[in-house]
Amino acid sequence: MKKQFYYLVAVIAFAFSCASQQESMDALIKARLYHSVEQYKLMAHSLIDQPDRLPRSFDAEGNLVTSASSWWCSGFVPGTLWQLYEYSKEDELLNYARNYTARVEKEKYNRGTHDLGFILYCSFGNGYRITGDTAYRSVLLVGAESLISRFNPTVGSIRSWDHNRAQWQFPVIVDNMMNLEFLFWASRVSGDPKYSQISISHADVTMEHFFRPDFGTYHVVSFDPESGLPEVKNTHQGFSDESTWARGQAWGLYGFVVMYRETKDAKYLEQAKNMASFMLDHPNMPEDKIPYWDFNAPDIPNALRDASAAAIMASALIELSRYVSDDLTKKYLQVAETQLRTLSSPEYFAEKGSNGNFILKRGVGHLPGNSEIDVPLTYADYYYIEALLRFRAL
Repeated sequence: MKKQFYYLVAVIAFAFSCASQQESMDALIKARLYHSVEQYKLMAHSLIDQPDRLPRSFDAEGNLVTSASSWWCSGFVPGTLWQLYEYSKEDELLNYARNYTARVEKEKYNRGTHDLGFILYCSFGNGYRITGDTAYRSVLLVGAESLISRFNPTVGSIRSWDHNRAQWQFPVIVDNMMNLEFLFWASRVSGDPKYSQISISHADVTMEHFFRPDFGTYHVVSFDPESGLPEVKNTHQGFSDESTWARGQAWGLYGFVVMYRETKDAKYLEQAKNMASFMLDHPNMPEDKIPYWDFNAPDIPNALRDASAAAIMASALIELSRYVSDDLTKKYLQVAETQLRTLSSPEYFAEKGSNGNFILKRGVGHLPGNSEIDVPLTYADYYYIEALLRFRAL
């Protein structure tokens, strides 16, 4: 009996020892990408007979929430399918990626949204990059024209929203930094510099008017379209006008990293580094590096975390790590690794067939509007997969 007891103790000790050994990032990324491929096959199959619908979220009652192609998130599921196809080379995913990308094509004519980068560049942009399909190129160039139709040269920015006219004359949101990469692509492919010139103007106006001294960002700045001057600085999805909405900060960080990549102008690199420092060194950033939905949420540490903000931030930090000194490279990659490990844990990473077939749980869409709270979000999945692939390529 004593021998069996000591044997059992040894087995338990060995099991705890194995559990305490952290899975390598290579193994973790391979496992999560394999799972994500299987999950997104289920996702794509679930709406294959509804060609006018795209996945949007999964509600608390267990229902898949869908959208039309005009919804600002419509390009993320096609984009994720393209990324997973590029990784897996599975023809089934290629077919799904083409099918879902075709669902958003008509948005190339949509001049009522600033989100054509999200809608078209994540879908058709990835498709063109991976396949070289010239039909995709044509769609994108039409879409780029639609996007720049919203540019006001007096303000120097692309208008974000057409609603809320009583509150704002010419609203611009920090999220709009994410649509500038699309325009740089359009200039490269078309040979016309106007698209990149508009991107540079928009980014410069954002740098001048959206940031507080600590490099936290306002969500919405509305301009007087006649004078071009800012009239009011607010939030729409954050806690308050003077708080820093986590996903907005992540959008801005990612956008300025892209601006540096595309222009090699050092001012954009400095802006990205300062924005990263705000997030990484903020006293309200949790140890596991998944931000609270707002850095100034009143109920911290009980406030909701936002998986989407973490995924966007991780992807941005991985790219930013390529452009900075060795000490910052190490710091950024350590944070991104922590974020990816946390997002890959059971708390955030869904089991196969659960979570409406989305990959990540616990996203926060628009808490003040009581919309998409603590649910899966398509953009969380998209930037999580992008971050895994970027880390894998290091």
